[in-house]
Amino acid sequence: MAKNVLISSSLPDTAMKLIPADVTLDVHRGERPLSKPELIARLRGKHALVCQIIDTIDDEVLSAEPGLRVVANVAVGFNNIDVAAARRRSVVVTNTPDVLTETTADFAWALLMAAARRVVEGDHYARSGQWTRWDFNLLWGNDVHGKTLGVLGFGRIGRAVARRALGFSMRVLYHDAVRADAAVERELRATFVDQATLLGEADFVTLHTPLLPETRHLIDERTLRLMKPSAILVNASRGPIVDEAALVRALGEGWIAGAGLDVFEEEPKIHPGLVPLTNVVLAPHIASSSCDTRIAMASLAIRNCLAVLEGKPPITPVP
Repeated sequence: MAKNVLISSSLPDTAMKLIPADVTLDVHRGERPLSKPELIARLRGKHALVCQIIDTIDDEVLSAEPGLRVVANVAVGFNNIDVAAARRRSVVVTNTPDVLTETTADFAWALLMAAARRVVEGDHYARSGQWTRWDFNLLWGNDVHGKTLGVLGFGRIGRAVARRALGFSMRVLYHDAVRADAAVERELRATFVDQATLLGEADFVTLHTPLLPETRHLIDERTLRLMKPSAILVNASRGPIVDEAALVRALGEGWIAGAGLDVFEEEPKIHPGLVPLTNVVLAPHIASSSCDTRIAMASLAIRNCLAVLEGKPPITPVP
């Protein structure tokens, strides 16, 4: 049986080498993502699509090729894919959980530490030539050790972030739609609380929820005003979870002390009010961007794709 695969963006050679010679490939190698009409045109005649979060795979795209059998997303999130429409068309959807958990948790901590200790401001100050002597009052930040970490979303990544807090002797509060079992709570020394309690007591609030209708603008003016004026918000999950306009006001007016953001509401656009603020650390959606992890993500997507084409169960299907 023919196996024709469209790969919407170039993937690492290590992952590409997993593809056997009997698979016919169409790989988009341009720097610009495929437009929707281009994606639809290139998808015709294909049995599989390996895509990324910048590709919108809606019902119109899925209808372009009746023979499509699998959409393999090179990401843990899948809000770019209409999963219900795919199921109606018997198209399997897969993602890449687990392989990016620890790397993303590392980066959430990088944002947290950078915002708390004003690392970016210090870097700019040192490079600018303004630093002429040691100054006792220079760039005071916030301690991390011994403080309270609030984790909103206690799945794989949220738990990995909480595990790192043990090394900083932090009190860990968490909130999730589903409470973790007692063994996990004991292991991570994490206490389940309601969202309002978490926001009111945490010195650092880190977001690890999926993007769902009920989590869009989960952090808005109301919830930001529940946080301490000394608190720092970290978002390495999905941009629309935070109302950026409200966050600009919160940072500018001192409702909270700072933020570290890897994701944004309308990527690659960043709310213009965030850019000049010195109390926010901005990163271009790179939480999973380590060499090992990006190769692992691409490889898992390819393996998922090949499994379905070979009539086997996918390794990591979207639930």
